[in-house]
Amino acid sequence: MGFDPSKYALPLFMAMLAVIVLAASGCDGPASQAASQPPTFTGERPLRVLCTTSQVADAVRHIAGPAAEVSELMGPGVDPHLFRPRPSHVLKLEQADIVFYSGLHLEGRIVETLKQLSERKPVIAVTDRLVSTHDPRLLSPPEFEGMHDPHVWHDVSLWADCVAYAAEKLAEFDPARAEIYQANADEYVGQLRIVDQLVRDQLLAIPDSKRVLVTAHDAFGYFSKAYDIETIGLKGISTDDQADFAHLDEVRRLLVDREVPAVFVESSTSPRLVQKLIEECASAGHEVHVGKELYSDAMGPKGSGADEYIGMIQANVQSIIAGLTGENNRHGE
Repeated sequence: MGFDPSKYALPLFMAMLAVIVLAASGCDGPASQAASQPPTFTGERPLRVLCTTSQVADAVRHIAGPAAEVSELMGPGVDPHLFRPRPSHVLKLEQADIVFYSGLHLEGRIVETLKQLSERKPVIAVTDRLVSTHDPRLLSPPEFEGMHDPHVWHDVSLWADCVAYAAEKLAEFDPARAEIYQANADEYVGQLRIVDQLVRDQLLAIPDSKRVLVTAHDAFGYFSKAYDIETIGLKGISTDDQADFAHLDEVRRLLVDREVPAVFVESSTSPRLVQKLIEECASAGHEVHVGKELYSDAMGPKGSGADEYIGMIQANVQSIIAGLTGENNRHGE
């Protein structure tokens, strides 16, 4: 039987195509590495970075600058505890070179999607090092059954460490621009250290007896620990949690006894429970006002002043001070 070139044409074409694809990925995307080494980016174009939350995206934008195109899945006012990805979100995840998320089960309903994605590209939780080093600042409320409170960004010092970790992982993935990422991160972390101290100084304006922050859900535990202000959530750490009406009555008594002037609603949760609490306090003869809206799980819309992390922190601090000192006893004033 003679040589039949058609017999080998398709396998040869597929082999050549595989070589072309591998070469292209080496020039413009994550390159295949030895199994023991993480993938690295060797392209010259800006990185395509996708982040889950606006807080994480803001951090990565400060780190990367123009070296990356950074986008996020969850915009202003989106509750990460309840977020479910649509096909368009999955497509964005697939198109990204690298993905950053907050972690600690904040994005609980997309954990499995992120896990599957991590088999094909770097998927980094900015809180990973806090967990791996057993950072003593991590909170583990009893109701979370061994898991950590995920709202670490409300402690600016803790968030600064998350930013530094994200910069290291970005530099590992894109070593050609590692020095840029590190320099940007150093500058931004320095700014965060200053903001952290500023928050401590500003909150001294609140009298000790009034240092009680009551919100719709318990997202401010790290804020409480870092800045010495008692926080009480009407629901648990996740907005999935149901309200305990016996707990609601305990909070009412505390507000009445200590004459706390304000409670707060949040940008990503319903104000229904807060309104009920105000009514309960009024029936006990104590007037409680709704303070300005706080940013708990998401940053503010563009142009709000809270659309960047530092602006969000400062907006929260100013709202808390105004509410608890009686400077601003009505929402919107």
